Amino acid sequence: MHVSERFLKYVSVYTTSDPDASCAPSSARQLDLARLLEEEMKGIGLEGVHVDEFGIVYGWLSATPGHEDDPALGFIAHMDTAPDYCGENVRPQIIPDYDGGDVLLAGSGDMLTVSAFPTLSALKGMTLITTDGTTLLGADDKAGIAEILTACESVIASGAPHGKICIAFTPDEEIGAGVDHFDVEKFGADCAYTVDGGVEGEIAYETFNAASASVEFSGLSVHPGSSKDTMINAALVAMEYNALLPGGDIPRLTEGYEGFFHLHGMKGDCEHAVIEYIVRDHDRAMFECRKKMLAHAAKTINERYGCEVVKLTVKDSYYNMAEKLADHMYLIENAKAACAKAGMTPFTEPVRGGTDGCRLSYMGLPTPNLCTGGCAFHGRYEHIAVESMERCTRMIELLMTEMR
Repeated sequence: MHVSERFLKYVSVYTTSDPDASCAPSSARQLDLARLLEEEMKGIGLEGVHVDEFGIVYGWLSATPGHEDDPALGFIAHMDTAPDYCGENVRPQIIPDYDGGDVLLAGSGDMLTVSAFPTLSALKGMTLITTDGTTLLGADDKAGIAEILTACESVIASGAPHGKICIAFTPDEEIGAGVDHFDVEKFGADCAYTVDGGVEGEIAYETFNAASASVEFSGLSVHPGSSKDTMINAALVAMEYNALLPGGDIPRLTEGYEGFFHLHGMKGDCEHAVIEYIVRDHDRAMFECRKKMLAHAAKTINERYGCEVVKLTVKDSYYNMAEKLADHMYLIENAKAACAKAGMTPFTEPVRGGTDGCRLSYMGLPTPNLCTGGCAFHGRYEHIAVESMERCTRMIELLMTEMR
């Protein structure tokens, strides 16, 4: 089956994860894709294929004769799509021989423009797949799934020699729970790659250190006409708190290795308010400093009002996997070589985000990240080219059979 055929089949399955759920997987709809993949993996000849109790799909390909002692190599992608934007009833637009210009998204009337997404110009002449403007596409990360399974099918059909290959597809990566229940020992890989990156050639081994912060404000509500020196307006206190953080350290104003505080949610009234942040920094020392800044802001507010007005809860999410990959840089060199041989120009840059590989690397499985060819993830402007998926598939094949 062609990689684009697989991809279009997978994006038709509604798999958005649910950040408010406490079960695993967070949404039962992810199991629809898990079961589809289970049957497909069995059909192409993978061994031991099963969906576990947490919705993770596992499968293996035994080493060919003479390669039993080669390192076991894993490939991992995630099944869920981000809850940031609608992932139901995805209706892709397919544009053969894309002319390199702006694209009308017919469902919404929005325009996918080269001015907003300059990387579009590099896709001229390819077969472009976009959304219709009413949903996200799901290339993050159904393109990765399609590329991994198409590579597996090709390797099996060709009879090319290879070591043990381990495959897994996880739920809930988009809500930070992708490997909460991942069984590294059962997976059996010595090292692995997530296939969850962006544009052609991108190879990532540096990520943010990440935490989430919830800040609760307890106010005191009395009649505004007689509230002098009595009322504590929780919503206004929340604004005071945010003003104590550095105003330039926000996603809009940062890039590269620069970290940030991202205020992504707020609600409240005079009596009670809550604001939610995500905290990011590539440097571990600066990451710890950012968490101390949050705590100091809470201390300052509480001292200002003479009581506990602010309650801060911080939870670490993942850490920069570069710390764990420093002794495994051959994985990066192998990926660069396979990427170049597949017809792409490899490059590395710090990821301003994270992957399942961040946590897996800290669980003892070194796992850098490979490109899928996708662009503009998590929204209605998401797009990918068929030829990009073909080259990424070839890169994975080469890693399975030659770059070991």
